[in-house]
Amino acid sequence: MYRCTEVAIDCVQYSGEIADPVQFKEEGNKHFQAGEIDKAIECYTKAIKSCKDKKALAVIYRNRSACFLKKENYNNAVSDASKAIDVDAADIKALYRRCQALEKLGKLDMAFKDVQRCATLEPKNKTFLETLRRLGADIQQKLKTTFSTDSRVQNMFDILFSDESDKEKQEKAANNLIVLAREDAGAERIFQNNGVPLLVQLIDTGKPEMILAAIRTLSGMCTGHRARVLGISKLCSIMAVDNEEIVLATANLFQCVYDSLSGGDKRNYGKEEALVLDSSKDLKDILLALLEMIASKKVSGHGRDQALNLLTKNVPRKDKKNTDNSKGLFTIDHGLKKILKVCGQVPDLPDQLPLTENTQLIASVLLNKLYDDMRCDPERDHFRDTCDEYIKSKFDPNDMDRNIHAINTLSGILQGPFDVGNVLAGRQGVMEMMVALCGSEREVDQLVAVEALIHASTKTSKASFFISNGVTLLKDMYKKTKNEKIKIRALVGLCKLGSAGGDDYSMRQFAEGSTEKLAKQCRKWLCNPTLDVRTRKWAVEGLAYLTNDADVKDDFVEDEAALRAMFELSKDKTILYAVACTLVNCTNSYDKKEIIPEMVQLAKFSKQHVPEQHPKDKKDFIERRVKRLLKAGVTSALAVMVKADNSILTDQTKEMLARVFLALAEDIKDRGTIVAQGGGRALLPLALEGTDKGKIKASHALAKIAAVSNPEIAFPAERIYEVVRPLVSLLNTERDGLENFEALLGLTNLAALNDKLRVKILKEKALPEIENYMFEEHDQIRQAATECMCNLVCCKEVQDRYLEDGNDKLKLLVLLCGEDDVQLQRAAAGALAMLTAAQKKLAVKITKVTGQWLEIIQRLCIHDNPEIQHRGLVTVFNMLDADEQLAKKLIECELLEILTYVAKLEDNPKKQDAINAARACLSRAMDTGLIKPFSN
Repeated sequence: MYRCTEVAIDCVQYSGEIADPVQFKEEGNKHFQAGEIDKAIECYTKAIKSCKDKKALAVIYRNRSACFLKKENYNNAVSDASKAIDVDAADIKALYRRCQALEKLGKLDMAFKDVQRCATLEPKNKTFLETLRRLGADIQQKLKTTFSTDSRVQNMFDILFSDESDKEKQEKAANNLIVLAREDAGAERIFQNNGVPLLVQLIDTGKPEMILAAIRTLSGMCTGHRARVLGISKLCSIMAVDNEEIVLATANLFQCVYDSLSGGDKRNYGKEEALVLDSSKDLKDILLALLEMIASKKVSGHGRDQALNLLTKNVPRKDKKNTDNSKGLFTIDHGLKKILKVCGQVPDLPDQLPLTENTQLIASVLLNKLYDDMRCDPERDHFRDTCDEYIKSKFDPNDMDRNIHAINTLSGILQGPFDVGNVLAGRQGVMEMMVALCGSEREVDQLVAVEALIHASTKTSKASFFISNGVTLLKDMYKKTKNEKIKIRALVGLCKLGSAGGDDYSMRQFAEGSTEKLAKQCRKWLCNPTLDVRTRKWAVEGLAYLTNDADVKDDFVEDEAALRAMFELSKDKTILYAVACTLVNCTNSYDKKEIIPEMVQLAKFSKQHVPEQHPKDKKDFIERRVKRLLKAGVTSALAVMVKADNSILTDQTKEMLARVFLALAEDIKDRGTIVAQGGGRALLPLALEGTDKGKIKASHALAKIAAVSNPEIAFPAERIYEVVRPLVSLLNTERDGLENFEALLGLTNLAALNDKLRVKILKEKALPEIENYMFEEHDQIRQAATECMCNLVCCKEVQDRYLEDGNDKLKLLVLLCGEDDVQLQRAAAGALAMLTAAQKKLAVKITKVTGQWLEIIQRLCIHDNPEIQHRGLVTVFNMLDADEQLAKKLIECELLEILTYVAKLEDNPKKQDAINAARACLSRAMDTGLIKPFSN
């Protein structure tokens, strides 16, 4: 009788087949039995292509169906089983396999028919009868749920449309609808019950709470399902409204629609896909609609922000190895000038697009990402030429408003792809226009000009043109103007130019004390609540550059009021980069060039410039600044900054925040404060996303925290499992020794908590790396790796690796037990004790790996350290329990005397575990008849 509890592969031989398909089928059978499913599928596929006999072909399809079941590729399993059934309708194996696959796909009624046919063919088969009963019950439950859901859906819509329903009842109905839409069955029932038109009616009511409920319900319905997508024009009209909450919800719906059409959402929702032909036209329509939105006066500032964010997220390639950048080229061809139009808007002028404070920065970020997405010089040249053409078209000697639009556009480019902006700034007429604007009597002209000069001075190494021409302008504006807004911007420009030497003490740009005076003025503006927020933000910009000077940063951290004012302002996401720069400077967490004494001597001899370190940039000053920052609440501020939207929180900003966290976590005494203020949680996203260097820095900070804190407190709930991957990434041999060491300590702490975490560590493929570090010459790294292994040996997978023949893993562990390092001995002895307790074969294998095994075990049993002694005695007990011959060998040597001596010791709390273990060993030896007790 066919046993359905296992997937069996048929090995029936057929006469009349040509040799190749038979050979391929037999090879497939062997691969399947060996668990090599992919190879089996490959062989069966070759057999199908060359087989002409229908009956033989049916068997091969049936076998491949079994493979697809194993791979959880249920659609292909159904297809192959059906082809076998087409040849023989009574093929019971094919019928049952199709039944299993259909059940997994959620097609219970079809699966029920197949198993019903199986039960008819073999009425006594218990597996068929049990499956028939289970599927019958599942179908009844599904029908019950469906009818129940249908009535619930209708009831919810009735409440929402009723004028008589109270507000609380309507809110509850709306929330229930949203929750229902997130479930597969619920979303399908809403869709089948005319849900989309009803939701559109809810949107058309114009009531914000109804619109939100409808949009969020549609998001649940459209997620992972192409056929339920709402019209693009309708979505655009909703996202154009001046309501931030509605705009955010609509942007999320837009993203769900885009992911569903593009295949960007790889998750399996269990929803049966409706047939949608080529979606490329729909995707282009979405891009065109978003580009149309960003330049439309009918769109609110929040709507424009989200349109730009959606383009930033979906247009540039996520993986530069992918050579297809057609979306980026399409966006540049159809929308670059529209993005530039947004950059050039001057809110103080009439007839401008509605903007938020973030809009132009988001547009600059999009420009930068589009430029980075270019693959070759001709593409970059086209980008630059389009920008050049746009700016030139705006210059008009008779219209100052058009001129400041051109200069403001240049500012936007300088904040994005700086190299492009720097080239355009050097074009004929640009500097002259800035001079003219600086001399204008209108405040708005001066503001635009000075901001352009500031942005042009961002990279002093590349902005030589502006450094030579802009300093005089900025100084004149700073001295002559009485307008605070212009004065502070001119000051920031001077700050940037004054910081050109970085932290090189010998390359100060200004006279002694001038930099401190500029910084003092910036701090004064920063702490002045009567100034507008935008002006105070410029003060932070100035400090971001001035804090390259050690005197400035030392004064700044002593000014707690200024620090707190900056942290409060950082909640405005547009200055995240400036705040991050300031904190990196204050903590000296930037990359430092290694100064080699020999090279310094050589440079002096050849009269070359030699960088000098400021006395206040030495270690003790840095530590003091870190303490002051922690006291002022920097960790809480960083945690808030990390939560910013990705369009504002760029990868470079994330890297700087990670650097600051690592500097804060340097002192072990401060790590508790970081955890208490939410630093552990804030580090996780920084360790998983951003630049490679940023992820390494954040991972290292996580390792420092995980190594000394209780991980369950530092990373509560499910977050603790997210810590594993960043720590494992630090085990890479390219990382430095300190990163390896602290990552191993962190993993040791995690592995001590529970099996789920241990399995997670193994799934992240950390085991080979940990084993390699057990061979490391560096004592501390080797010890940390051994301690980590001690906590991992509870896992069956680890035990199996030690059981395998042909490796020295167990030998290494035994030899490590003989090392002089107490901590290393303790860890290795613990691992050995647990391994021999879990696997009796390993207790026997110890005797074969090295001739020194007995001497090492005896040394453990007489060790001065009670913990090591206890672990050695437990290992002896496991060996006595594992094999009779081995037990006899142990009792016949000096080990019996050691056991007797330890067992006879008086009870002692410090050594009690070891004493009890020795007594257990003797009891075991007596039970097996190897020794006898003395008679009185």
